Parts: sequence; C-alpha cells; structure tokens
Amino acid sequence: MPVDFLTPEQEGKYGCFCDNPTSEQLAKYFWLDDTDKELIWNRRGDHNQLGFAVQLGTVRFLGTFLSDPTDVPQSVITYMANQLHLDAQSFSQYRNKRSQWDQMREIRSVYGYKNFTDYPAHWQFIRWLYARAWLYNERPSVLFDLATARCIEQKILLPGVSVLTRLISTVRDRAAENIWRKLSCLPDNAQKKQLEKLLQVDQKTKETYLERLSNPPVAISVTGIKNALIRLQKFRKLQAENWDVSRIPSKRLQQFARHTVAIRSQAIARMPHQRRIAMLVAFAKIYTQSAQDDVIDVLDRYLTDLFAKTYRKEQKERLRTIKDLDKAARQLREACVILLEHTNSSVHPKTAVFKKISEKDLIQAVQIVDSLTYSPNQTLAYSGLLQHYGTIRKFLPLLMEEIELQATPAGLPILQAWNFVKEHGKSNKKRWKNAPLVGLNANWSKVVIDKDSGTVNHRAYTFWMLEQALEALHRHDLYIVGSEKYGDLRAQLLQGEEWKSIRPSILRSLDWSIDSYESLEPLKEELDITYHQVIENWDTNPAVQIDTFAGKERIILTPLDKQPEPESLQKLKQQIHTMLPNIDIPQLLLEVNRWTGFMEGFRHISEAKSRINEL
Repeated sequence: MPVDFLTPEQEGKYGCFCDNPTSEQLAKYFWLDDTDKELIWNRRGDHNQLGFAVQLGTVRFLGTFLSDPTDVPQSVITYMANQLHLDAQSFSQYRNKRSQWDQMREIRSVYGYKNFTDYPAHWQFIRWLYARAWLYNERPSVLFDLATARCIEQKILLPGVSVLTRLISTVRDRAAENIWRKLSCLPDNAQKKQLEKLLQVDQKTKETYLERLSNPPVAISVTGIKNALIRLQKFRKLQAENWDVSRIPSKRLQQFARHTVAIRSQAIARMPHQRRIAMLVAFAKIYTQSAQDDVIDVLDRYLTDLFAKTYRKEQKERLRTIKDLDKAARQLREACVILLEHTNSSVHPKTAVFKKISEKDLIQAVQIVDSLTYSPNQTLAYSGLLQHYGTIRKFLPLLMEEIELQATPAGLPILQAWNFVKEHGKSNKKRWKNAPLVGLNANWSKVVIDKDSGTVNHRAYTFWMLEQALEALHRHDLYIVGSEKYGDLRAQLLQGEEWKSIRPSILRSLDWSIDSYESLEPLKEELDITYHQVIENWDTNPAVQIDTFAGKERIILTPLDKQPEPESLQKLKQQIHTMLPNIDIPQLLLEVNRWTGFMEGFRHISEAKSRINEL
C-alpha cells in the first residue's frame, strides 16, 4: 500500500499545536497536581519553572516534545502561569537550549516516557498494531490516529510522521499477506483450477462466471426459487463448505468477498497468484453461505405473496356469495328468536322452529354459514392454497435435497414434519396417517385432517409444514448449518480451540492481559478503595441508611431532590425550539453536507479504504 496516505494538512498537524486547546483539553492535559508543582518549584527562576510546566503539559497533550518548546499557544502559557502564580511574561526568557534539553530528560525519567524505539514498548506497540490490522479493515489514516492515541496513552514519545506511516503501511501489508497466504492454502490444486475458471468469460452472456454467480436471485416466482437452488448447487461444487476458516477474522473474510465482487474480473486476473486465489476463496466461502440465505429469502417472499394472493381471491369469492350468506344468517336468526321466545312447555322447541322454517332449509343455512365464514383467528385461505400444490412440487424436492435443516429442542417437532415430507413426498396417501402433528393449530387441523376418516391431506400438510418451517427459521428454532442469516446462534460463540487460537489477538486489541488475575486487579483495587470510602463516610452520609422491614434489613437511598428549571432556561428552550427549522432528515443531511462536505470522506470499496468497526 502507498506510504503517503496522509494529506499535507494531516502531516502539518502531527506533533504540534494546530489550534488553541479547548477548556476541556486544558483541564485534562495541562492541570498540575501537587506532585507536579513540587517538582516544578525545584527549578531556579520563574521562567524555568514555567518552561518546565509548559513542556510537561505539551508532552501529555501532543505525545512528544517540541523542537522549539516556546512554540505554544498563549492560552497554554497563561493557564500554566495562573496555576503556579507566576507572571506569564517570564516565559519569554525561557531560551536556554541546555536547560530545555535537561528538563526534557528529567520529564522522561520521572514520568516514565519512553522513546519510540525502546524495548519492550516498541515490540508491544507493533504487536498491538498488527492485531488491529489483522482483525479490522481500518483505513490507514484511521489506524494512524489510533496509533498516535495509543502512543500518548502508553507514554511512548511520537516518532517522525514518516516513520509512523511507513510502519503502519508495512504492518497492514504484512497482515494482508498473511491472510492471503492462509486463504490460498485452503483449496487443493483441483479446487484452485475450479476457482480460476470463475474468471473465464461465458461466450453466450459475455460475462464471467464469477459475475453471474455473484448476482442474487431477484424473481419472486417458482422459476426464481429454482434458479436460486441451481445457483446454490454451483457454489457447492466449489466445495467451499469444507474449508476451515476459523483462524481468519470473519469480518476480514467478508471484506475480501465484497471486494472481489466490487472490482472487475480482469483486475482479479491480473493479481499475483496467491492474492488471486485468496480473493476467490473468500468469495466462494462467503457467497456459498449467502446463497443458502437467498434461497430461503426468495421462498419466504414467494409463499407470503401466495398466501396473500389466495386470501384476497377468496375474499372476492365471498363478496359474490354475500346474498346467500345474508339469507342463511336471517334464517338462523329467526330460528334463534323462536327458541329464545318459546314459553309453551307443551310444544317441543324443535317443533316450534320447524313450523316457521323447514328442517331442510335450516340444515342448508347451517351448511352455507359453515362454508362461507372463517374463524376469527383465520388469516389464510386454506382451501385456495391447495390448488397451488402442483406448483410448489416443482421445486420442493430440490429444496429439501439442497437445504439441510437442524433444530434446537424447541424446533424438533417442525424438523420431524420437514423430514417426514422429505421422505414421504411421493408415497401413497396411506403412509401419511403417521405424519407428526405436533404444533398443528385448530384452523390448520380442519384442513389437514379429514374429520370423517381421520386421514391426513398431504397437500394441506405440506403447506402447513412450509409455513411452520419458515417461522421457525426466523425464530432460529430451526437453523441451516453454515448459514449467516439463518444459522445456529449458539455456534457463533467462540469456544474450545477456536477461542484459544484467536484469544491473544482479541486481548491485545482490547489492551487486556492474557492473565485474568492481572486484568481484574485494577477493578479489584477500585472496588476495595470505593468500599472503604463508603464505610468511612457511612455515619455522616445522609443519603443512605439501613432499615429493618419484615424482619429483614434493606438499604434505603434518599431520592434526589428535583431541581426546578429556572425561568431563563425555560425561555432559552423556547427560543431554541422556535429557531429550529421544520425539515426532513434527508434534507438536513444534504444541508449539512453543503456546509461541511462530509460526504467527500466516503470512498468506493475498491479503494480499500472502508472501515469495519466490529469483530
């Protein structure tokens, strides 16, 4: 990668005061405690005392000493002079180079500042930098800022800007080369030849096989589902699922895969062999996982549209028969009124009803109401779905062959139904009597199970199984091995050898020690100090007390008193509210971009400057 990734403006701001420090920065970096003042007052002369204080604040703030220690903002000099009760004008006499160098050496010695090349700080810094470059895909400029902050935090004096930029470039290149090497070693020679064939151009479509495979299915139809399954089959022929990438950071792997798709195939073909194979391996591994997810996504949208379409169609059919339903409902109402008003005990209620409405008409009315009305909880047109059974059979066998489902304990009943349909899809209807029915609700039960013969309607059962399987996949009660979107969430937890292999890199990036006791020691000390402070102040602390309630002691905290807002604050809030424009978020973003030009900070993925924050 290029070494000169910093702009001239960024280089000019490195290791010097580019502006006056804010009040917060002055309080954080230039505040002097009693130990600092005791050391400062050992200097002879006001100018030496003030100069020592300014150099101390400078190295805390900038992470380095200035070649000219007097080249600091006046606000810093004034802030230091006020703390030491000195005249700020005396700083103009701080010109003796020998005194300046002597004070620099003393500050390094007393406060533990180290040169950039000192061992082991330099080695530890490079390890931290390599861990960041290995785990994340941060832009060089971002990594430069992080490295600068790291040096200041660890009291490592900043090196020259070119030294740090060259080191960052070298470490990033080394990390990338190691990832390329590990990825290129995963496939055997036969698989490498298959991968390189992806860069060949199909004479019919005039596009490479890589470009064709990288395009996800878009048609929400039976053909779209079949094409998605065929695409998955082509990915599986690459055998990427057999490659162990547990030692490669997943975010880096995804970044390489996206980069492979974003750039032209000709650019990949011109890459060195090791990098070219690594990019194709990342593409095959990640896109094999996403190809499974694409199949489920297309299937989910297709069935959702199919269910909605059949429901709307049946609603229209109901509108055509509304007169028959009204007539039947009126007859049943009349029968109910007769029953409710019947008081003659000598006449049977049935006889009274049949005098007004014949038994045949009443039975017919019940049948009409039963056929034209739904349960309040029913949202699907179950009978209309069965007409589409032949359509889903066009892709169902291939779907069940290519998609292998696994289940958590909560999803086992659905998995049993899936496997039953997979095994008995073409069996005779008699074998469907043993179909697992756990989870079958009342609405589906009316359609799936014949109430007279008790047989299972294999068409309705298949639709019910598909609906339940998709819902279980979204809940992760069912999962697909190797899937990113519908995978097993429990498998994403690092454990065993996989965790041991990546643990040092993660701990270094978090600046934690491998020894748990050493990492917990600062928290232990903080807890111990806080505990003793609470005990010492307990008797004089009016905000907390211990009361006995129902024979048990409990802590009572005094609630905070509400502070009323002053009238001036209320007026200020009202003025700010009236000044705020009534604007939409997109318009606000465009307006801010017009002021600041922040969108210029975004770069295309092919320039390898995108940033990935999380592991």
